[in-house]
Amino acid sequence: MLAPLAMVRIGLTTGFDGERQQVDLAYVAALEAAGALPVLLPLTQSAEIARHFAGLLDGLVIPGGPAVTDGLIGELPEDLDPPQPRRTASDRLYLQAFLEAGKPILGICYGMQLLNAMLGGTIYADVQRQCDGAQAHSPRRGAEQHPIEIAPDSWLARLLERTSWTVNTRHLQALATIGRGLRISARAPDGVIEAIESPDGRLLGVQFHPERMGSEGLPLFRHLVSLAGKFASGNAERF
Repeated sequence: MLAPLAMVRIGLTTGFDGERQQVDLAYVAALEAAGALPVLLPLTQSAEIARHFAGLLDGLVIPGGPAVTDGLIGELPEDLDPPQPRRTASDRLYLQAFLEAGKPILGICYGMQLLNAMLGGTIYADVQRQCDGAQAHSPRRGAEQHPIEIAPDSWLARLLERTSWTVNTRHLQALATIGRGLRISARAPDGVIEAIESPDGRLLGVQFHPERMGSEGLPLFRHLVSLAGKFASGNAERF
């Protein structure tokens, strides 16, 4: 294990309940297991503060969260957690700051959707009801997990050393069109997009929750930490 001062510093955005910020400790545990120093980011309305954190830290995780309204196609279903404009506004600022800084980003579920929308992509409000053949993708509708097919030439396949996988599923929304500079790296059997990435691997988004998959999900966090460490040491182009 690295000494604390040598650890790669990964920012983790948070949710809130009333006036209390909160975070699922599974994300913290996954980052620690990957060798990172997790840094919980405050909700902010300041682009300057977000840029300051982007300068201080080496990478960013946008975890699961509420409904996404950016790039939305259709009306949100009643069985979806409602939007949280305060949180999403803060997450947008952090995403923009880390994108401008060229730091690596991992978006999980809501985080993937928001990253995609920030880059001009669109989001189905309710993929099961909007896309012919789409199956349930949420425990609220009777689904717990499903297989995915991973593009053989993708970063995701390289990290996992496989082209098929069984993942958990906890979403009603899904990607419709892909944002600028991104490509699809995995789909469910019904065609729903399950992962995206940038060609250089600095941006990675997954619709499932790797923090809940034990050691099987750790390669995604290790990739972020490894890339962030190389970026921090000035070796971003050599990986």
